[in-house]
Amino acid sequence: MSRAERLLELMQTLRRYRYPVSGKQLASELDVSIRTLYRDIASLQAEGAHIEREPGVL
Repeated sequence: MSRAERLLELMQTLRRYRYPVSGKQLASELDVSIRTLYRDIASLQAEGAHIEREPGVL
């Protein structure tokens, strides 16, 4: 899966959740490491996506 596809899938996954979700749960669902998940979220935030997060919870 390309990085662009992964970022799109992450955005779509986040839109489905209406409540806070753990990074561990998201990483497992997307089949990526927690480190990759946090890097991808940082990339999306840098591009202007409004993603609120706290340590361990998104």
